Amino acid sequence: MSAWLAANLAPVMFAAMVLFLLSGVPVAFALAACGIVFGLIGIELGLLSASLVQAMPDRVWGVMSNDTLLAIPFFTFMGLVLERSGMAEDLLDTVGRLFGTLRGGLAVAVVLVGALLAATTGVVAASVISMGLISLPIMLRAGYDARLASGVICASGTLAQIIPPSLVLIVLADQLGRPVGDMYRGALLPGLVLTGLYLIYVLAVAWLRPHKAPALPEADDHNAAERRGVWALFAVAVLAGIAASQLPALQAHTADARALFAVTAGGSVAWLIAVADRLLHLNLLPDLARRVAFVLMPPLALIFLVLGTIYLGLATPTEGGAMGATGALLMAAARRRLNRDLLQQALDRTVRLTTFVLFILIGSRVFSLTFYGIDGHLWVEHLLLGLPGGETGFLIVVMTLVFVLAFFLDFFELAFIVVPLLAPVADKLGIDLVWFGVLLAVNMQTSFMHPPFGFALFYLRSVAPKTLPTRDIYWGAVPFVGIQIVMVALVLAVPQLVTANLGTVQRAAGDAVTTDADYRRSSSAPRLPAGHPDAALEAAIEKAEAMVEPLAGEDVE
Repeated sequence: MSAWLAANLAPVMFAAMVLFLLSGVPVAFALAACGIVFGLIGIELGLLSASLVQAMPDRVWGVMSNDTLLAIPFFTFMGLVLERSGMAEDLLDTVGRLFGTLRGGLAVAVVLVGALLAATTGVVAASVISMGLISLPIMLRAGYDARLASGVICASGTLAQIIPPSLVLIVLADQLGRPVGDMYRGALLPGLVLTGLYLIYVLAVAWLRPHKAPALPEADDHNAAERRGVWALFAVAVLAGIAASQLPALQAHTADARALFAVTAGGSVAWLIAVADRLLHLNLLPDLARRVAFVLMPPLALIFLVLGTIYLGLATPTEGGAMGATGALLMAAARRRLNRDLLQQALDRTVRLTTFVLFILIGSRVFSLTFYGIDGHLWVEHLLLGLPGGETGFLIVVMTLVFVLAFFLDFFELAFIVVPLLAPVADKLGIDLVWFGVLLAVNMQTSFMHPPFGFALFYLRSVAPKTLPTRDIYWGAVPFVGIQIVMVALVLAVPQLVTANLGTVQRAAGDAVTTDADYRRSSSAPRLPAGHPDAALEAAIEKAEAMVEPLAGEDVE
């Protein structure tokens, strides 16, 4: 029995972890318990050195000292402050007035606002709940099909998972050993393409089945004149943005960095025109045009403050998150909505989410230390490298596996449990890990939309009218899950969607991943005394570092 267990300890450990998760044990404790228990079993069977298990506290300290993870509380706090300051309500009201009289216009407004919220708040729950409270009743009263209205709100809210500054991209960057800035650069274009696919679907439904997405009635000719004023202001902003993108100082940067700067410059010009029109009483712009400039410019400025500085190499993602959190506080103060209750609620939820993430990460590191120590990574590599089709077969199986697991696990659990097992195999097959990470992020986005456990569906159900059947919410999500699958196929077929902006980029100092193995090699890491009684100690620890962090030795810059 001992011989069989020693030969099959890795698959037994993996099966035990799955059973722990299915039994309802919290993920962090299930992973840590498996790591400790099977670590002791491995020592008893002679597969592990006791010094390897003694290195676990050093692993935990490496996680806690990882500067990259500081971006998670910063971006979470930024999103929660913006959500509670009423930015979503202002955006939905303004964009809804702009597009509402078009066929399918309210649904278009929801998708566009969802993309803006994704690029500023990065919090799925906040986006879905805000749009569900404000837009869903209006869409239902306007005669929209309940399934279409529910689906477009849930899908637009989940854009926060793929459009930077997404939290899942930070976690994936940490697990894959790649800079967060590269993950952000790689995910921006797929996020925008996915937004475009949502818009195409909504417009197609509105065109083919007008009764499902009717236009709001035109109140009077004055509204039409106001919209013409908006489009004129928009044209001026576009021309200003194009001119700004041609500045010589920007030509050394990537296309996405230039595009972000152009959007911000164009928005700034529109905002300055609106300010001058109001202060000087010129009355050149209709009220709707001024409102669009005043409502859209602050989030655009915040997007540039966060993403633009990262893309231009002026700040690391952690610094960008800190600036974003400060900017969110200033925006809330400018709206006169910054108070003690808002701060208390935002800080409370930020601490809860950050603690949740760190506990899972610590548990996964304890699990992976033992799992790699008993050569579990070799077992996984043998299974996956033996698949027919080579790289293509591996990607198809992995994408299918992640899609199925997303029915039962949320994206944090997938990132901390599955990705560390897949990354070494992908690297051995020569797959670009940034592209692989974005591919996983797009796939894991479906975890929020999967009936019957999708969190976005539950968020909408909690604020939807009681008269709206739950089955309509679930059925409404199905077409958008299909669109997300199409997006996965697009990223698979056209890797340039991700890699186009990863050629020559400028990074701020510190825009890299700091792993625990890096920490152990640093001068600040505690060292074991020379002449330790366990002669195999140093070799065991070096082996653990090589296996737990297989990517740490690469040049991630």
